[in-house]
Amino acid sequence: MITVHHLNNSRSQRVLWLLEELGLEYEIKFYQRDPKTMLAPASLRAVHPLGKSPVITDGDNTIAESGAIIEYLVQQYGGGRLIPPVGSKDRLRYTYWLHYAEGSAMPPLLMKLVFGRIDRPPMPALLRPLARMISKGVQRGYIDPQLKSHLDFQEGELGKSTWFAGEEFTAADIQMSFPLEASQSRGGLDASRPRLTAFLQRIHARPAYQRAIERGGKYDLLK
Repeated sequence: MITVHHLNNSRSQRVLWLLEELGLEYEIKFYQRDPKTMLAPASLRAVHPLGKSPVITDGDNTIAESGAIIEYLVQQYGGGRLIPPVGSKDRLRYTYWLHYAEGSAMPPLLMKLVFGRIDRPPMPALLRPLARMISKGVQRGYIDPQLKSHLDFQEGELGKSTWFAGEEFTAADIQMSFPLEASQSRGGLDASRPRLTAFLQRIHARPAYQRAIERGGKYDLLK
């Protein structure tokens, strides 16, 4: 039995979604973030030394990292589903987006999150105005232009095909869901980019996505 070690409001939501798309049986072990630090609990280190989510266990196998988990599940249980044929141009695009999501799209979003909180406690009150000034400067000068560049790129790529890897829905679209939901939450994604907005509407309407939300519980990125 596949077990998903599921942290609330995290990348592990898309692992649940993939399992639902594949129609696989699985169980969920729930973990909650610390409400002050928003970090994962130390109990996750009993599953994987870094104490991060997502992590899945499948028999003797423990797999961490979203991309690695998606590759494992699609290869082990997909039976050719949710992945383009080997040697096709769509397969090359699939591989690109599977890695782009975490390697390129997420870093500026994480920086946006960190710098957006830098002037809050435990930052001493006397230093908060300086921290706020530095934070705003970094966001205006670097982070926000990076986010715009990535959103422009993603919007343009969806002008080439219905889905990120071609005309068929694939696991690369599942992988891209989290950075796009994060972009909509805090990275500037709005109706001015209609293709990305439509992409999010399409994935949120999928029955497997909705079942994953029901099983995984509260998912604040959808706000």
